[in-house]
Amino acid sequence: MNRQATERVFTALPPVHGRGFARTWWGLAWLKALEDTALDAGQVKTGRRLARAGAVGAVSVRPGRLTAVVRDRDGVGYRADVLLAQLSEDAWDRLLGMAVERAGHVAELLEREMPPQLVEDAAHAGVDLLPGIGDLEPRCECGAWDHCGHTAALCHQVARLLDEDPFVLLLMRGRTEGAVLEALQSRDAAPAEEPEGVDAAEAFAAGAVLPPLPAPPGLPGEPGQPPSLDAETAGPDPAALEFLAARAADAAHRLLAHALALPSTPADRELTTAQDAVRLAAGDPPPEIAHRLAAASGRSPQALARAALAWQLGGTAGLSALEEEWTPPAEALARARAALDAAWDDDDQLPLKAEGNRWTVTDAQVRLGRDGHWWPFRRAHGHWIPAGPPAADPATALTTARSDAT
Repeated sequence: MNRQATERVFTALPPVHGRGFARTWWGLAWLKALEDTALDAGQVKTGRRLARAGAVGAVSVRPGRLTAVVRDRDGVGYRADVLLAQLSEDAWDRLLGMAVERAGHVAELLEREMPPQLVEDAAHAGVDLLPGIGDLEPRCECGAWDHCGHTAALCHQVARLLDEDPFVLLLMRGRTEGAVLEALQSRDAAPAEEPEGVDAAEAFAAGAVLPPLPAPPGLPGEPGQPPSLDAETAGPDPAALEFLAARAADAAHRLLAHALALPSTPADRELTTAQDAVRLAAGDPPPEIAHRLAAASGRSPQALARAALAWQLGGTAGLSALEEEWTPPAEALARARAALDAAWDDDDQLPLKAEGNRWTVTDAQVRLGRDGHWWPFRRAHGHWIPAGPPAADPATALTTARSDAT
């Protein structure tokens, strides 16, 4: 039960066995911050074992501080605290302003979901949501000056809390969930300021002293040709035209919204005929048109369905992860192996089979795309099928793939 409005107290969690300690992107990112902060990796592993065994009591979360009583192997309890700096008012203002500018973030936050992309977008606005090296300051009754097993166990338990409710991170940074949602709603509902008027005579007079406008950018001679849907019909197919018109309207709306939000972002590269067929298939066309698109792309209907799912998850990058095999640099694979080793205890390490950019364990697989992200896949009916959106690290993607496979 809450003792005050800015504090949440979570009851002790039961022991956990047989899987990576954190499951979600937020939980794994929090543990990565702990590993970057602690000087002694052995203490991090000790904390993980204590947390797995259920040695962490009720966890108090409030702005700037985490607190819990952690029992060591002998059953002796120690009060452990972990301090994290709160965001300044200016940082909160920039964070909320950035979220309001991106309608997708607002929609997810108001649904009490926190998108992982929020961290990257916040960083572009100069706000670090996740703790960096040295940001997690440990304090423990055992007298250790760095992270000990008790504070590391507390951090591991918080990773499980973040799995269930990422808003815990915002509370640590200084704002309750209610305060964040209220601020978003008030900003989103605020009317836009009316621009100040300019006297028409003044504007006309100034035109004579201003340099001429630059010539408009050149346009290509003609638009790209879409794949042929049916070369045997004498006239246009109404169903095909209706589908194409709907997809064109959707694409125009998406591109316009993207251009207004990020005017400096370069346009997408031109798609090949096969890629364009997959893009159209991702729009859920009627069965007869889907079969035409499959023929136009050189795929079977089943292969086109898998390609369309990959496109929905990541566009050309998702399609590349589905269909392209390549050999990444050795240093990229070494970093990936280290991330996987850190995500699981020594006794729980997974028997991964690595081949090029594809790492497999039973019916789950992760693939490193040329975009630097890891893509989760699962095996079904003899084929590898995209299992979810990409992740920045292989442990998160593998957790997604294994959860989907089971």
